Amino acid sequence: MPSLIDIRRRIRSVKNMQQITKAMKMVSAAKLRRAQEHALASRPYANMMQRVLSNVAAAAAANPDIAELPLLAAREEKRIQLIVVSSDTGLAGAFNSNLFRMSQRFVDEHSGAELRVETIGRKSRDYFRKRNFNVTGDYIGIVDKPTYEKAAEIADKMIDLYGKAEVDAVYIAVNEFKTVMAPNLVLKRILPVEVPEASPGNKNEEDKLSGPGGDQVVDYIYEEPPQEILRALLPKYVEMEIYRAMLESISAYHAARMAAMDAATSNAGDVIQDLTLTMNRIRQDRITREIIEIVSGAAALS
Repeated sequence: MPSLIDIRRRIRSVKNMQQITKAMKMVSAAKLRRAQEHALASRPYANMMQRVLSNVAAAAAANPDIAELPLLAAREEKRIQLIVVSSDTGLAGAFNSNLFRMSQRFVDEHSGAELRVETIGRKSRDYFRKRNFNVTGDYIGIVDKPTYEKAAEIADKMIDLYGKAEVDAVYIAVNEFKTVMAPNLVLKRILPVEVPEASPGNKNEEDKLSGPGGDQVVDYIYEEPPQEILRALLPKYVEMEIYRAMLESISAYHAARMAAMDAATSNAGDVIQDLTLTMNRIRQDRITREIIEIVSGAAALS
């Protein structure tokens, strides 16, 4: 049985750890609010970009030149580029392990293709290098403060590889922020670009302008041929997809880390309670034993 000194030492140690996890939870909560604001602020722009892209593509569909746009040309997927957006640090529960498990399933499903991996985040770099994957590039230290410039740099590299036919498809694997307790794992293709079909009969409120005359659906007047606008718009769309993935990932990471630190703080409280009960039980046994010894000694003297 451990001594009272050992138990008190363990209680102090667990209390110190509890203070650390509680502080880390509060830090993650503050960072989550900022990251969530950025991620949510990017969604309307990304959704509008998607709608504009679909409308411009529909307008350009009548022109045979649209089939020659390199970022729309689908090929047999013999060479695949996978972008994995993880975190630089851990202590976030199953945030990274679930992402790697999904990525591994994708790799297994495409075992017949030549696979290249581009990693964003230290954890994904370490994971894929340890398993001898062909890691063609890694980006460390950018996920905590993602910038559009860095996303554009990565997108330009992917577009260049795809344009030179060095890869036949580019996929991205990421944790998207859904709720604090439930991030959403997403693995989707970003090249070749899959243009969403325009559906005029399914407009929502963001597609309309409210004016004195009521709701008015936006119509585009093209100064340039739609196919030329589409040619310029497609790289911006790829850049936005990567930038949005980085924003969503850091939001989901801080949500997962906050939940993990909250669970650790709660578990530390349970451990402290159990250790305190054990300490009190040992003290009670010692006091009882001392009382018995005193009573026995008094009885012997009498």
